[in-house]
Amino acid sequence: MADNFLENKFDEYHSKQKVVYKSAGRSLDSLLKKNRSFRGYDTAYKVSEEILEKIVAVNAVLPSAKNQQALRFKLVTEGKGDDKVLGNIKLGGMLPELHLPFPGTEPHAFIIICSTVPENKMLHIDAGIAAQSMLLKAVELGYNGLIIGAFNAKKIEEAFALPYPPILILAIGKGNENIQLKEISANESHAYYRENDVHIVPKVRWKELII
Repeated sequence: MADNFLENKFDEYHSKQKVVYKSAGRSLDSLLKKNRSFRGYDTAYKVSEEILEKIVAVNAVLPSAKNQQALRFKLVTEGKGDDKVLGNIKLGGMLPELHLPFPGTEPHAFIIICSTVPENKMLHIDAGIAAQSMLLKAVELGYNGLIIGAFNAKKIEEAFALPYPPILILAIGKGNENIQLKEISANESHAYYRENDVHIVPKVRWKELII
C-alpha cells in the first residue's frame, strides 16, 4: 500500500509539472513579443463578431482610473461598415511613401473605442490599458492587430451614428507581415523602417530604460 501511495504521489507530481510546461507557451512574455503592430493582413481569414466580442470582454475585468469605466465599443466586421473605417484611417505614418496598407492586405474587422466622458488624463490611461489588453487577447486567440490613432473622428462618428466620440480604433485580423524587433541604445533612432520586406521595429534595451 505504501508503494502505491508513493507511486500515485509521483504521478500526481509529474502531472502537475506537465501542466505548467504546457502553459509556458502562453506566458505574458510570449504574448507581448507576438503582439506587434500589423499594417497588412491575410484577407482569407475572416474575423467574426463573436471573436470581437471575446476581445472586448476583457474590459469587464480591467483596472480603470477612478473606476470611471467610461469606454464603449463599436464592433465592425467585413461587409458591415469596414469600408467606412478604411476610408477614414491612415496607417504607417513613418512610411508615407509606401501608402500602407498595400492593396489586398487591408484589415476588415475593427473595434472603435469611444468615450462617455470628455477626454482627460485618466481617460487616456484607461484607453491605453484597454487597447493593449484587447490586442493581447487577440494574440491569445490567434489573431493580430493595430492601434490606430490617425483617423477622421468626425466622419467615423457620423458614419456609424455613434452616441459617443471615438478616441481610438483597433484593427483586428491575421497579420501577414514579417515583423522583427531590433535592440538599440537609447540615443539611436526609434523610427521603424522596412528592409528586404521585413518590418524592423527598434526597441531600446531594457537596462537603459531604468533611471
